[in-house]
Amino acid sequence: MNTSPETIGRRSVLRSALSGLGAAMITAGIPGCRPGEQDAPLPPQVMANSPSAQITPEPRESRRVLLAYFSRAGENYYYGGHTNLDVGNTEVLAGMIGTLIACDVHRIEAAAPYSDGYDATVARNVREQDGNARPAIVSPLPSIEDYDTVLLASGIWNVRAPMIMTTFAESYDFTGKTVHPVTTHAMSGPGTTERDYARSCPGAVIGEALAVRGETVRDAGPDVEAWLRRARLLQDRSRPAG
Repeated sequence: MNTSPETIGRRSVLRSALSGLGAAMITAGIPGCRPGEQDAPLPPQVMANSPSAQITPEPRESRRVLLAYFSRAGENYYYGGHTNLDVGNTEVLAGMIGTLIACDVHRIEAAAPYSDGYDATVARNVREQDGNARPAIVSPLPSIEDYDTVLLASGIWNVRAPMIMTTFAESYDFTGKTVHPVTTHAMSGPGTTERDYARSCPGAVIGEALAVRGETVRDAGPDVEAWLRRARLLQDRSRPAG
């Protein structure tokens, strides 16, 4: 499991040589961790075949965006089996987003780290969901007051975000902010994140979710770019801002 400290950085470019996935979904209602990816470098500027050269992020002064993500490496679900990942899928996805838009990036870290083992993580997630737990976070952000838009990124474990994402969401005032769920998953899409964040972030506008299948996260550049445009977080140089 990746235990690197949380980072907040302007226009943060998360590790370029990212591979594979965070926790994936397991079968028959048991929480799982995101599908995995085989180790391979993250494609430069998010995909060789994407029109990245024509993309420019919104000016930092006009967009105040926070990307807060939770990602788990270690043993993960992968096309019906398991694979070991040095970097979780959600971290790979966060790295893609961080290369494309001006945002501050914050890694959410559990005070009691999740196991590298898949089955142990599944069992813990069952307990946390059944008990409506709020796992403690290491070094939480003091405030999100400066941000207009918050991207909440995680895997989908048993059809919803890990309970630590509820811990994070309930810790801040989201009134007047736009919240976008960002997820990696095995087969459940964004799961219940839109409904859950609407409840955990009262006063926020819940925007369109991004859901990327874990096994394909490294090839998701075009879909990520298209979603960022729909969310008005990314624009083409060739097209004036509207």
